[in-house]
Amino acid sequence: MQPTAVATSSAPLSQALLLQPVRLELDTLLLAYELMAQVHEMAKVYDEHRDVARYVHSTSRGHEAIQLAVGMQLRPQDYAYPYYRDEAILLGMGLSPYELMLQLLARRDDPFSGGRTYYAHPSLRREGLAKIPHQSSATGMQAIPATGAAQGLKYLETQGLAADDGRGPGLVLCSLGDGAITEGEVSEALQMAVLKRLPIVFLVQDNDWGISASGDEMRAMNAIEFARGFKGLETLQVDGADFIAAYHAVHRVFHTVRTQRRPILLYAPTPLLGHHTSGVRKEWYREADELAAAQARDPFPKLAEQLKRMGLHEGLLEDLVRRAAEQVRLDFERAKAAPEPTGADLHTHIFAPTPITTETGVRQPEGGTEVVMVDAALHAVDEILRAHPEALLYGQDVGYRLGGVFREAATLAGKYGTERVFNTPIQEAYIIGSTAGMSAVGCKPIVEVQFADYIWPGLNQLFTELSRSCYLSVGKWPIGSVIRVPIGAYGGGGPYHSSSIESVLLNIRGIKVVYPSNAADLKGLLKAAFYDPNPVVVLEHKGLYWSKVPGTKGARSIEPDADYVLPLGKARIHQAADPKRLEYGETVGVVTYGMGVYWAENASKELEGQVEILDLRSLEPLDWPAIEALAQRHGKLLVLTEEPLPNSFAEALSGRIATRCFRHLDAPVATLGAEALPAIPLNLGLEALALPSAETVAAKLQELLQY
Repeated sequence: MQPTAVATSSAPLSQALLLQPVRLELDTLLLAYELMAQVHEMAKVYDEHRDVARYVHSTSRGHEAIQLAVGMQLRPQDYAYPYYRDEAILLGMGLSPYELMLQLLARRDDPFSGGRTYYAHPSLRREGLAKIPHQSSATGMQAIPATGAAQGLKYLETQGLAADDGRGPGLVLCSLGDGAITEGEVSEALQMAVLKRLPIVFLVQDNDWGISASGDEMRAMNAIEFARGFKGLETLQVDGADFIAAYHAVHRVFHTVRTQRRPILLYAPTPLLGHHTSGVRKEWYREADELAAAQARDPFPKLAEQLKRMGLHEGLLEDLVRRAAEQVRLDFERAKAAPEPTGADLHTHIFAPTPITTETGVRQPEGGTEVVMVDAALHAVDEILRAHPEALLYGQDVGYRLGGVFREAATLAGKYGTERVFNTPIQEAYIIGSTAGMSAVGCKPIVEVQFADYIWPGLNQLFTELSRSCYLSVGKWPIGSVIRVPIGAYGGGGPYHSSSIESVLLNIRGIKVVYPSNAADLKGLLKAAFYDPNPVVVLEHKGLYWSKVPGTKGARSIEPDADYVLPLGKARIHQAADPKRLEYGETVGVVTYGMGVYWAENASKELEGQVEILDLRSLEPLDWPAIEALAQRHGKLLVLTEEPLPNSFAEALSGRIATRCFRHLDAPVATLGAEALPAIPLNLGLEALALPSAETVAAKLQELLQY
């Protein structure tokens, strides 16, 4: 059976794409027609029962032909990254209307999220079906995790680490609406897909609308024209409303990617027959003639006419439609009766359990060598790469020529090869977001953002994709990701290399944040972060890397052995107060981290035995019992940070201490941080004035002691 509407564009089609069309069996065509009937009926039922289907949702009406063609050809070894209109892909894969409706109604037994997220936002790990990592609503955001998954698959294959289950190589499907192609992060994904020649299919469904914005308002070209700018990205265009043509096109594209391991963009124009969402009705912004033109391209009657021309009796088709309608309405009644989530479900799966719960290994081996922080980090990553072939290290300038701008990755690419340790483009979003896909396929990524000041383009991925994956997939897809970020002001770094960003990060729930102050802690925390199945941001102060800042020699330490791991969430007494001074009530506690440890240590030289310093080491999870014990011992506390205080983590922590430890306090909780400026000035003198110092900390401690 020949395709009816396949066209090509961009690069010349490969021999694989010129294969004879796959034979479409009658059973396949009848199944597709019945599933289309389900899609049609589901949209009707949802609209008839808007009081019940009250949560915002979209349907696939108009898109179902291309979506079913895709879903029916995905295999268990594949990874799919659909978008919020792709319900028909899920039906084509073998999911039932009932399962989708459990999510529609946010029921407890929703197989994707347990009632936590929107309709057609799947996350699936089911034997016999393609795997679907957590999917968000943000348009285009899935392109980077999907490309990261394809990069991970290729890495595992080239290293001989891919599981051999007899099914053959998998591919990654990334499904997008055409409006999402204008997103910058989609361009980052396309760039990496062609740069690394990855086994990924970008399916672009173009219905010419982005909510109420029409295509000509949003773009100067369609997706297939846009793709011409990415050298090596082959493209194929098909009528997305013609199931038979779409099935053949998908078969050709999937076969090429499976066998040649390279990216292809499949462009499928479709009509939009439903509403943008249940909350944005089509009649609010679309003219009657435009709606009529879209209706004329309905894929459902088109397939019916094609089947009739093949000789199928109309009565058979009517029976399929009747059976589909009965199934959909029965499933809807069942879903309505399904139980709601309970309060017991609210706090589960925020994080996946970590295996690192106790400090193990030797922190100070006998005869050990003292190292600076940057070398401790280098050695930790070296040991990880040596022991774990699934581990990779990548980011800007970490490759073999430089080994990181701080030389924190020096020699690693030479030891482990450029497939494992490599440079990326200047794409913070890809660096961070790709770890979601890498983790999904079984890799263990360690990535670097060159400076904290440049993490901002990556926050979209960190917040939208990484932080919520475990919670919204009810534990099916935690993301193991180590994100190293040099941070802090030092030596005239100026306004774009000196920022402190921990408060922003700590407002992203679902990630962990550590901030070590010495070499031993950095090595132990890096190891723990690697073994943690959740996203961990490791903040590394540039001024402590080599202990070049006066008064920071304590950041050097004897290097722990290769087995040393330090659990996240455990603070450490960096300096204890004199027991006698403590007994007489002449002491103060300092809660701090990073450079603050050394400002406090140097300030305490004027207050011999009176200052106890608690180094938090981990900001999320936070060692609250250690803070509470410090308040109980001393009654007077200073929370010290390098960040400006207004609206900061330190200010919030001081408020928590004041509330929860009120009965133990002998003075208001004091705080000290940097000046509240938009940026750290370049001039060294101004930089010093902007930051806390041993002198300003000493003055604050004196004030507390005299209270």
